Amino acid sequence: MANVTLKNIKKIYDKNVVAVQEFNLDIADKEFIVLVGPSGCGKSTTLRMIAGLEEITEGELYIGDRLVNDVAPKDRDIAMVFQNYALYPHMTVYENMAFGLKLRKTPKAEIDEKVKEAAEILGITEYLQRKPKALSGGQRQRVAIGRAIVRKPQVFLMDEPLSNLDAKLRNQMRAELIKLRQKVNTTFVYVTHDQTEAMTLGDRIVIMKDGFIQQIGTPQEVFDHPSNLFVAGFIGTPQMNFFDAELTMSGGKYVVHLEDAVIELPNEIQSALKAKGVQPMKVVLGIRPEHVVLVDSSHKGAIPAKVDVSEMMGSELYVHVTASGKDCVLRIATVDLPAEKRLGFRFGDQVHFTFDGELSHLFDPDSGLNLL
Repeated sequence: MANVTLKNIKKIYDKNVVAVQEFNLDIADKEFIVLVGPSGCGKSTTLRMIAGLEEITEGELYIGDRLVNDVAPKDRDIAMVFQNYALYPHMTVYENMAFGLKLRKTPKAEIDEKVKEAAEILGITEYLQRKPKALSGGQRQRVAIGRAIVRKPQVFLMDEPLSNLDAKLRNQMRAELIKLRQKVNTTFVYVTHDQTEAMTLGDRIVIMKDGFIQQIGTPQEVFDHPSNLFVAGFIGTPQMNFFDAELTMSGGKYVVHLEDAVIELPNEIQSALKAKGVQPMKVVLGIRPEHVVLVDSSHKGAIPAKVDVSEMMGSELYVHVTASGKDCVLRIATVDLPAEKRLGFRFGDQVHFTFDGELSHLFDPDSGLNLL
């Protein structure tokens, strides 16, 4: 097993197209790291540089204590699982999984033992004599993962391995990967654009945008304390609501004004803002949809909103509204609604909501950085 260290890694393509900028990351031995971000943010390029499939323009890459910038992919002791499975169609499952070991001249008995062990872990023993075309997408992906497992590499690299699967199968395979991680217990670097995968799989998440790292942290850290507006909007489903608001002082304490509502901030946020010497200013106020509460119009701090669409999700209702000139989403548990509203709200209905100041996020509108 091995740790992986990326120091000031940069990737520049022809015509000065910069794909990855100043990428610094220390991945601990046996850690599961997820690189996540929108298409074109540089996450797959970073993974391919670790694999040796892309040349590093600047910086240093270490696997264990060995500098591997100029080491061929086959000598890096890594295994990669691709999005499109990349199985040999003319070979059986057994032959696909054994192929890499045969190339290494591994003894036949050892190959047999390793292939059967991996097949057992992945639940594909009964498919060993089948060809890939006779398998479902999920089974093929298991074979691709099995082919990587048999080599017992120092590092597993996975490039969006579940994105070709339908939603139900993707959920199943996500659970399988969590189980697999317990059994194999090696270092994983996993790339996805799906933040649900990132949140459920990663020990830590690396959120990327335009080749830059935006934030590194545990799933809970990036959810509770997003470093900037991009991270706040990217992590969480539905995404965080943002409002133009004003931070002012009243009686020596910070308060937030949104329309006619005045939101008091708790002591912890008061202390953080005072410690940073934050002056009264215009702010972007962020509230997660699940932290919104429907209230009566007479409620102190009630914010009026007009319903555009409501989506019934079973146990929850996603109510899309216009409030303070912004589109936002309220995520309401159906058990909290009166019976007549459990089927949803109609277009044009007037509602009022509020939120707890403790669950609010404040961002600088110019820099986009979290004030806290």
